[in-house]
Amino acid sequence: MILLHPDYLIFETSDGDAIPCSAEEVTLELMGDSAQHLDMDTVREAAAAVVHYFRHDLQKDHVSVAEFAAALEKVLAGLGFTVTSSGVQAGDRRICVLDLKQLASTAAPGGELIFFGRLREELAMRLEQSPNVLRLEGLRPCVKALAGARRWTCRCQTLNDQIVEFLRECFTRSSPNGCELVVH
Repeated sequence: MILLHPDYLIFETSDGDAIPCSAEEVTLELMGDSAQHLDMDTVREAAAAVVHYFRHDLQKDHVSVAEFAAALEKVLAGLGFTVTSSGVQAGDRRICVLDLKQLASTAAPGGELIFFGRLREELAMRLEQSPNVLRLEGLRPCVKALAGARRWTCRCQTLNDQIVEFLRECFTRSSPNGCELVVH
């Protein structure tokens, strides 16, 4: 057995091939032209964090490109960058992800008024990329942040229902055919 370099993983492609590759190279390939807008040290550190997560936390050397992209997206979102994996194929499905909690934190000064406007803009921007799946994550933490609540309250439930209804309305107006909306 060949020992892998510490910053390499074995990436499984949709064709079933397993290719050992540097996580940094895969990261740059996934990000494409958008990589030039980020600090390269940040990108390297994010890729290293994802490798550490898979190798040490999950005890995995083999990962799919889609799994890696989703983990990288979460790391970069945690650092304040809005990154989507719309170009990543999970099987033959393009998945676009939006972190609602992150969006709520950027709308903090204006609260709900700013949040709904930004949510509409983010949805439109992601739907322009023609994904097969639009996945919105962090609804519950988003609601609690907007409501300023530590625990789930009736106000939280009302705001949750308003956000879901708003998402349905925006999605049905501008969604491309065959696109699925997943909210959790």
